[in-house]
Amino acid sequence: MSSDPILRVGALTKNFGQGDSEVLVLKGIDLSINSGEMTALLGPSGSGKSTLLSILGTLMRATNGSHEMLGVDLMHASAAQRTEFRSKHLGFVFQFHHLLPDLSAVENVMMPAACASGRVTGAMRDRAAELLDAVGLADRRDFRPGAMSGGQRQRVAVARSLMNGPALVLADEPTGNLDRAAADHVMELLRSINETMDTSFLISTHDEHIAGQCRRRVELMDGRIIRS
Repeated sequence: MSSDPILRVGALTKNFGQGDSEVLVLKGIDLSINSGEMTALLGPSGSGKSTLLSILGTLMRATNGSHEMLGVDLMHASAAQRTEFRSKHLGFVFQFHHLLPDLSAVENVMMPAACASGRVTGAMRDRAAELLDAVGLADRRDFRPGAMSGGQRQRVAVARSLMNGPALVLADEPTGNLDRAAADHVMELLRSINETMDTSFLISTHDEHIAGQCRRRVELMDGRIIRS
């Protein structure tokens, strides 16, 4: 694991609303993530975890502060620049897999690359097939989501998050909809990817068992980091 940060945010704040209805959700976040780190993001509901993940994933812009990743100033980048950066360098896994029901596993995995380029190529299909092999679903490439278990669908979602070779994968409660055995299987998969591909993970979770499988933990409380 490299000791060089791939992501830094400083004095990051996020407000919603204006005037008397204004709510300050993030209250000065300072955080860096190094290449190859596997970090748990913990905090009670309402602590700001999802807002922070949305900002780090360039899905939402902070109100104030600095936000840089891979040397790019994302705080002041245009919407188009942020979209392009997100496509190239970030991956996402959510609590619900959000797979397209009418597409096969391999077609779902290809989606990030296909959407970015506007077309499907043989190289994309080969890459998607390799990723499905890597997550243990070589025999499910042509299955649609409805024909797979919850754990298998989430593994397809993990493969999809890796399609464009991201430097950082942001995972929002990725095991929250799974039973313990399936959750442990997904976490084992994420750890393996982290170690073999040097991909960084920031995993939001309420589950101490899941957090305990990460090498670092960051705790949020009332919009502030209380442990890092």
